[in-house]
Amino acid sequence: MRGAKSAKWVAIAGVVALGATACGGGSGSGSDNKNRAVDKNGIVSYANGEPQNALQPANTMEAYGSVVIDSLFTGLVHYDKQGNITYENAESIKPDADNKVWTVKLKKGWKFHNGEAVTAKSYVDAWNWAANPKNGQQNSAWYRDIVGYDEVHPEKGKAKKDAMSGLKVVDDHTFTITLNNGIPYYEYKLVYTPFYPLPSGFFKDPDGYGEKPVGNGPYKFKSWDHKKSIQVVRNDDYKGENKAKNGGVNFKAYTSDTGAYNDLRSDNVDSMPLVPNSELANFKQDFGDRAIDTDFSAINTINPAFYTKQWKDIDVKVLQGLSMAIDREGIAKAVFFGTRESATGWVAKGVKGYQEDACGEFCKFDPKKAKQFIKDGGGVPGNKISIQYNADQPHKDWVVAVCNSITKATGVKCEGDAKTDFQADTEVRDKKQVKSIYRSGWVLDYPFNGNFLADLYGTGVDGNKGGFSDPKFDELTKKADQASSIEESAKLYQQAEKELVKTFPGIPLWYNKVLSAYSNNVKGMEFDQAGDPILTDVEVFKK
Repeated sequence: MRGAKSAKWVAIAGVVALGATACGGGSGSGSDNKNRAVDKNGIVSYANGEPQNALQPANTMEAYGSVVIDSLFTGLVHYDKQGNITYENAESIKPDADNKVWTVKLKKGWKFHNGEAVTAKSYVDAWNWAANPKNGQQNSAWYRDIVGYDEVHPEKGKAKKDAMSGLKVVDDHTFTITLNNGIPYYEYKLVYTPFYPLPSGFFKDPDGYGEKPVGNGPYKFKSWDHKKSIQVVRNDDYKGENKAKNGGVNFKAYTSDTGAYNDLRSDNVDSMPLVPNSELANFKQDFGDRAIDTDFSAINTINPAFYTKQWKDIDVKVLQGLSMAIDREGIAKAVFFGTRESATGWVAKGVKGYQEDACGEFCKFDPKKAKQFIKDGGGVPGNKISIQYNADQPHKDWVVAVCNSITKATGVKCEGDAKTDFQADTEVRDKKQVKSIYRSGWVLDYPFNGNFLADLYGTGVDGNKGGFSDPKFDELTKKADQASSIEESAKLYQQAEKELVKTFPGIPLWYNKVLSAYSNNVKGMEFDQAGDPILTDVEVFKK
């Protein structure tokens, strides 16, 4: 079973130890379906949305695109239920004594969907292309650890080289990765989509391949009818262990979560990411043992746009005060029917290095302190804030509740700033046009606390859409990356997380759960630790 999700901005809003399964809830087929025959060529339908960008692995940083990318591509590694690395396209990945030079050996016989062999060059060329700023890939900073990245992707000026000197092809099935500094957990990073391979034809026509991707995964691309559906079919030549038990997937684009839910209840779609807030009280009754209630490693925050006049050089007391003005538990009960757990830090549960209560008193509801802190910090500029969110998923209710809580506690006016859909929402963030604060949902790329810290709040990293920058935090994460072991690195990242209390780059709200269901048409529907549907395991009943 695959355990990771490869895109980090989630469109929707866990309590699990690293050693416990994050899957479950609804793996049965329903009492009326036990004896039904299975159609191995049946098509699974999944309620999705329109991806933000073309389907290029290094340019996908949101859920609608990533769920499709993950069906089409398979990378070097993933991880199991215990958070241990499992090899997929890689035969082995071994570091030197300093964790600086990593040697990757590939399994033989793997091919892209067009019949081309997957080689070491398929990886090296893909990473070098994506690192080059002229190709405009959102995830290019994921190669920043590799020697020569700064020459390919300089902070200022034109690129000096087209290839990172730290990537070397040894032979068809071997390549090496040389890092600027030893990183003990670097193997974990290779889970993420920017590290997928690409066929040679991609580089001649990136736009064309973005519309009709050619991968090496369990499904092959069939069609993309924009804002309607993306269809993939089973790859019968797939060499991985997670072979599809169905004939393919139809990713149906919805602009309304209630519309998707109604279709799910009517068996017109087979599953969806999250049931609407309005149905949380009823969905288990509606679906019985086909309801899904399972933990996964993700966190919801609201993040200031520090590049705006409102938040630039703001006194941290103002942000601490806003955080203390939010009645997380009350809102979880009223809006989410008790299906959310209040966040106490910036790292999701279920990953290595998670620590209790990193946020301390500032994530506890205290209206009196909240008002005083904001006053002591000089007040909210304009005495008004807005929270940007995507209207195609169930966010309005909790945004209104958070705003009401803040206004009641502090007198600061607050309103929602709805964008039509997730694509429009992320585009505003990318263009740095957020008016005040934006909703952020972050799900693991790999099960390590650094993924929720350096990859989200480090200066200039792709996930940092609010323009936050703190040299001390950057120095602490750099020290963590240079540790001699994964365990030591996780502890040092815990120190970096505690430093965020002094800067508040985002206000933690809740840890996530998958609350979904599946239709009478299928069985075996589960979600993984990253909250992604495990589509390859779904079986479709004969009609």
